[in-house]
Amino acid sequence: MPRHIAIIMDGNGRWAAQRALPREAGHRRGVANIQRVVRALAERGVPVVTLYAFSTENWRRPTAEVEALMSILAEEIEPQTRELHEAGVRLVHLGDPTPLDPVLQDAIAAAEDITKNNDRLVLNVAFNYGGRDEILHAVRKIIADGVTPSELDEGVFGRYLYTNGCPDPDLIIRTGGEQRLSNFLLWQAAYSEYYHTSVLWPDLDEGELDRALEAYRQRNRRFGALDAQHHRDEA
Repeated sequence: MPRHIAIIMDGNGRWAAQRALPREAGHRRGVANIQRVVRALAERGVPVVTLYAFSTENWRRPTAEVEALMSILAEEIEPQTRELHEAGVRLVHLGDPTPLDPVLQDAIAAAEDITKNNDRLVLNVAFNYGGRDEILHAVRKIIADGVTPSELDEGVFGRYLYTNGCPDPDLIIRTGGEQRLSNFLLWQAAYSEYYHTSVLWPDLDEGELDRALEAYRQRNRRFGALDAQHHRDEA
C-alpha cells in the first residue's frame, strides 16, 4: 500500500458542462467528493494524501470562477474540517497563503490547529500551490538562512519545502483524462508512479481508487537501479 497518494483533482468544469450546469456546481460537487475519497483511502490504510485544489496558475481563470472557488472554500472549510476531525484526519495546508483573504487565512490556520493531533491520516491540501513556486520559496529561505553550498544536500533542501516531514508521493492519480503534472510536486514526484483516469474528479469513487491501487501493485519500482531479475539475466 502506498504511504502517500497525491491526487490532481481535474474535471469539475466538464462534470458540470455534461449536465448543463454552471462550473460552480462542478466545483461544489468536487468539494463534496473529498470526504468520500479521503475516507476510502483511510480505510485502505493510506497514511498520507495530498489533494491539488488550487494552483498558482488558477488565478488566471475568469474572475467570476476564481471568486466562486474562494467563496466555496470559505463556506466549506468549517464543516469539512469538522467532519475530517471526527474521522481522525489531520489537515495541512501546502502553498502560499498570503494572497488569500485574511479571513480565509485565519480559517485555514484554525483548521490546521484543530486537527493537529489527529493521526489516522494526514491530508495535505495544496491551495495556491505551484511546484516551481515552492522550489523558489525554498531557495529564498535557504539563502536567507545562510546555508552554504557545502551544507546543502537533498535532505537539507527537503526541509525547506512545504512538504517538510512528509514522505514523497508513491502514487500520483490524475482524474479527467489529462496526462501531465501541471506544476504539481515537481521535486517530490521524481520517482512517483502515475495513474491517469478519464473519470472526472466528482465521480472518483472507491472502485476507481481500487483500480489505481491495483495498478500500483503491479509496478516494479527500482528508483534508478536494476531489479534482481535483470541482474540474473545479465549473469
